[in-house]
Amino acid sequence: MDKAYTPAITIDRDSALPLYEQIARPIEAAITSGELPAGAMIEDEVSMAARLDVARPTARRALQELVAKGLLSRRRGVGTRVTPTHVHRPMKLSSLNEDLADAGFTPSTKVLSYLVREASAEEAENLGIAAGEGVLSVSRLRYADDKPLAILTNVIPLDIAPTWQELGTQGLYRCLGLRGVQIASAQQEIGARGADRDEAEILGEEVGAPLLTMHRVGRNAEGRPVEIGNHVYRPGLYSFKFSLFSS
Repeated sequence: MDKAYTPAITIDRDSALPLYEQIARPIEAAITSGELPAGAMIEDEVSMAARLDVARPTARRALQELVAKGLLSRRRGVGTRVTPTHVHRPMKLSSLNEDLADAGFTPSTKVLSYLVREASAEEAENLGIAAGEGVLSVSRLRYADDKPLAILTNVIPLDIAPTWQELGTQGLYRCLGLRGVQIASAQQEIGARGADRDEAEILGEEVGAPLLTMHRVGRNAEGRPVEIGNHVYRPGLYSFKFSLFSS
């Protein structure tokens, strides 16, 4: 049986910081620094509460805060363990490929499908082209450190469409940049749904497992729509980060 990690935690009962946060922060720091690798077992809440002389609900909340952030997973009979590295993606106009590299991951891509076809009425409206005009429809599987992370499906006007080879080695935005196309603005919707059979098989999830979804229409500086994106992500490895401001 794996030895459980007992984090070094100093409780300051005179601090304004809640006790559960005083417990959660050192564990989070150990995970994000790499001191605690994926799969490492964490001390259970009963032992933690007794060791730190805090109420069991306090220890439970500390661990649950880290579960909510995707840093820990808790399963009956298995215990509390560090989850695989989680990708926190800021909400900005950037390539997932570049974001992964910036975060210290090694991204790679497999092109699942590459099809030139007629645009549907909805796609034509979103791209500002005539219905039935040719577009490239491409689907890619993006990996982070050899772990399947996301299925990226994009529809792109043919006059700026990258090649199969380019999309297999570079992010879409870099490919478009090679053609003088820079994404300047986008409309984006974030949602969630269950994985269908094909998605589950590709991503290594169960059918019906929750997936994060993103729909985006990107435009260049002149306002021309240049790509439609419909992406799904594994939430256990991925999250979007928002910054909110008062009006």
